[in-house]
Amino acid sequence: MPTRLPDAPTAATLTLEVHSVVLYLSMAIIAICVLWGLLNPDGFGAAATAAMNFTTESFGWYYLLAVLAFLIFCVYLAFSRHGSVKLGRDDEEPEFSRSSWFAMLFSAGMGIGLVFWGVAEPVSHYLTPPGNVEAQTADAARTALKYSFFHWGLHPWAIYSVVALSIAYFSFRRGEKALISRTFRPLLGDRVEGPVGKLIDVLAIIATVFGVAASLGFGAVQINSGLNSAFGLSVGVPTQLTIIGVVTVLYLISASTGLTRGIQILSNTNMVLAALLMLAVFVLGPTRFLLETFTTSVGGYAQDLISMSTRLTPFSGKTWVGGWTLFYWAWWIAWAPFVGLFIARISRGRTIKEFVTGVLLVPSLVSFAWFSVFGGSALQKSLTGDSAVMDATKADVSTALFALLGHFPLSGVLVVLATLLIASFFITSADSATYVLGSLSSEGSENPSGRVKLGWGVLQSLIAVALLLSGGLSGLQNASIVAALPFSVIMLGMCVSLMRALQSENRTPRPTRTAPSPAQASPAQASPAQASHATASPADPARPVTPPTP
Repeated sequence: MPTRLPDAPTAATLTLEVHSVVLYLSMAIIAICVLWGLLNPDGFGAAATAAMNFTTESFGWYYLLAVLAFLIFCVYLAFSRHGSVKLGRDDEEPEFSRSSWFAMLFSAGMGIGLVFWGVAEPVSHYLTPPGNVEAQTADAARTALKYSFFHWGLHPWAIYSVVALSIAYFSFRRGEKALISRTFRPLLGDRVEGPVGKLIDVLAIIATVFGVAASLGFGAVQINSGLNSAFGLSVGVPTQLTIIGVVTVLYLISASTGLTRGIQILSNTNMVLAALLMLAVFVLGPTRFLLETFTTSVGGYAQDLISMSTRLTPFSGKTWVGGWTLFYWAWWIAWAPFVGLFIARISRGRTIKEFVTGVLLVPSLVSFAWFSVFGGSALQKSLTGDSAVMDATKADVSTALFALLGHFPLSGVLVVLATLLIASFFITSADSATYVLGSLSSEGSENPSGRVKLGWGVLQSLIAVALLLSGGLSGLQNASIVAALPFSVIMLGMCVSLMRALQSENRTPRPTRTAPSPAQASPAQASPAQASHATASPADPARPVTPPTP
């Protein structure tokens, strides 16, 4: 009886094997970190602290210059001859109206981080200002808001813009898959599909996991503080771990069952709750003072933008820059693959100039308004002798928001509203991250398998747990700073690659691959939750897009 020869490996089989390398390698690295953090939290925390110290001491200058370079690069592209290049075919119109696009950019700018730090950061700077500013003075208050604007303004959105612009250009104009590695084709050629490209994608995944884990950790800590303020629930790591466990179950159910209507309701709820909370504080607080604060702080931010962008303290040896500016720059870099994919998805058909000006300005103004309302209200009370918010910030930064809300009428309602907002952001961001990580580790797969999404959902929560056990909030910060370093180098390469591709454009460029139409866009180019749960066309304008929430 003749022996049947084994079938030759098909393209699909070979593709699966290559894809599995990214999936298994990235999951293995994260799993090792999880096991280390759970089994030896002290050792893991010490190693993370040592790595963070080395990174900030050796590469602090690099972080500052790299992020400033990203901002300059984006502004240059917007106002250069490349500004008229469309992210798509030359005759292609934007997929979403400008008002809808602005609204989705606003959504992308809101998240757990903004709610967590909206009060805590300005008050922290007021208590311990940078430079030679005297603490707890009017000058310290001005400096506090100016640096809060700096950390949440143009620079982070320039970081997101670099990744989003690169993915949108190469996906919609050149027909590439929406992967970080594919943006390097002008530099690496077909090697983007080999080991080098896989390494780029692995590094992007690792940075994203740690960035998301930091946000989930912050969210769990602040939900704990909100529940304590509203219902007297005890504050501590056991409670925070329980919160992470409960929320993990909720977002895994959402990610695995395709509850499209549910995730859409959560996304819209985020917007409504955030708007209601900010409006309530604006109306119930010192409204005129807040308006004047916004105007003055924007002026100070614009005036000192360059000096703040290059500020280090080599002579004084202070750690303020490392604890604040470098942490934020690393955190934004770690979130860049995640948020970049979302922004790219909603920006098809726009010119580079329109893209850059919209992405840089709209979310920045939203952040400025948020800090002016919440941070300004807290600073006004501190300047008039009310030390309640300052005392809460000193004791535990996660309680600062609730200490402020306690000063207003209907404070109990406001505290519950804020806690619901944080929980809603937590669930939607974790759900979105589960899909994005699944897609990135499956070569931009349209439908990552349930097992892959489940694996990433569990791992991202476990790494948040490991970081909380090994160092609390400082552990979350340390991990973000270290994990973002290699991806920042990748981002510089993306700038070079995008510039080379733009310079090679003909007057009427021909895509090297067939770019998918909006109705055929890969879910890696779609919003995470939309792609994860969608049953209709991702181009359906009636379907809201769920943003990632840092």
